[in-house]
Amino acid sequence: MPKYFVNNSAQTNGDYEVHKDGCYWLTLVTSKKDLGYHYGCESAVREAKKTYAKSNGCIHCSKECHTS
Repeated sequence: MPKYFVNNSAQTNGDYEVHKDGCYWLTLVTSKKDLGYHYGCESAVREAKKTYAKSNGCIHCSKECHTS
């Protein structure tokens, strides 16, 4: 079961990206919140939305949870 994190800094469109541990783009994040272990990105994004209502899956590591 993978571990997920949400970037504490919003993207230019206001989204807070949720990344799976091991994602290249997560290595560039300077401040992140640990969302814990999840079977999939859906529950990780739900958890992130408790802090950031406009959370969204990373297009690279959580593509099935990414919305445009």
